[in-house]
Amino acid sequence: MRVLAGLLALWAGAAGAQGRLDGHGGPIMDLAVTEQGRVVSASFDNSVGLWSSAGVPAWLEGHQAAVTAILPLPDGALVSAGDDFRVLLWSGSDAAPVELGRHAGKISDLAASGDHVISASWDGTIALWPLDGGKAIQLAGHEAGVNAVVLGPSGRLWSASSDGSIRLWDVASGTSRPIVRHGFGINRMVLGDGWLAYGAVDGVTRIVDPLTGDSLRDYTLDRRPILSMAHEPRHGLLAVGDGDGWIMVLNTADWSLARDFRAMKSGPVWALAFSADGATLWAGGLDQAIHGFALDGDVQPIDAGEQQFLRPPAEMSNGERQFMRKCSICHALSPGPSRRAGPSLAGLFGRRSGTLEGYPYSERLSRGDIVWTDRTIDALFDQGPDHYVPGTKMPMQVIARPEDRADLIAFLRDATETTK
Repeated sequence: MRVLAGLLALWAGAAGAQGRLDGHGGPIMDLAVTEQGRVVSASFDNSVGLWSSAGVPAWLEGHQAAVTAILPLPDGALVSAGDDFRVLLWSGSDAAPVELGRHAGKISDLAASGDHVISASWDGTIALWPLDGGKAIQLAGHEAGVNAVVLGPSGRLWSASSDGSIRLWDVASGTSRPIVRHGFGINRMVLGDGWLAYGAVDGVTRIVDPLTGDSLRDYTLDRRPILSMAHEPRHGLLAVGDGDGWIMVLNTADWSLARDFRAMKSGPVWALAFSADGATLWAGGLDQAIHGFALDGDVQPIDAGEQQFLRPPAEMSNGERQFMRKCSICHALSPGPSRRAGPSLAGLFGRRSGTLEGYPYSERLSRGDIVWTDRTIDALFDQGPDHYVPGTKMPMQVIARPEDRADLIAFLRDATETTK
């Protein structure tokens, strides 16, 4: 297998200093740090970012929707997965990715097992994909989407689901049994030495016995939901991020609370990763930047107020509010290229679909059989993209009230005509 060692060797210095990495065009969905200490990011902008110590990104472009999970492999390769249902293997800086396989739903998590990559999907299954391209092993047993998967010794595997359960699998036989029945969806999970940590929709953070599911410790606070977890076994650290922008760091040697701080003033903490030396915790959320927090000093919460979609709603017209809520993460109003997941809306009215130069449209929109007008934009949000233009990369969303759609259209007409 060709590896990314050549690309990684171009970069020098540690990724352990507190800082900020800017360049993505959408929220940060997952983070990892390679064995060489390099930050790797997955974003809503459909891209994977590989970051130098100077904060310069190299982009891996191959997904057709948001990238939600990233996994560095020991040999220097990378695996990514996302909302396009695909698992991609990146084995060279200029090589096209190899598709290991596809699920029937969005992919939420990845793990590695020697010569296999393991993926968890909202289609309710777990898949083990051979790195040599052989036949995949499919595991099914949950009653809803699978949000997290971790691998342990002796062929054991744990999966957590929106059905509120954690299942322990024997991969060789393909059988499983529930060890936790939480009652609310479980979003994240980490396996340690003799313990399993999980975080749930209702804000519960719990440490359990990995074989029996018996509760060992509970660190539930008045925050919800739990959205991210990261483990640094060499330094005995476990970080937990939530929907209110807080991060809790536990010392797993004695289970003391090492740090508890507000990381984001606005928005959730969707992604966490420790630097190689355990001194810095990298975090990502809504504001498109990756933030490094030095754990041995004072931490100031990040003010992402400059992000337009995080402005107070009272400061915006109803049409602008609709745009910020439904469109702004994917689309810019200004002309020219951007790193956002969707094409610029500058000059939108009267433009035929799939014709903005330089943007990789889905096959459906590339047909060019839609002209964007008041009527077609109204229909798009009345029916939702999945029904009006099925087969595109646009996420499913509907604006139910006709007056809200009319206000959005009026805002778009003014904003896009003045930025032609």
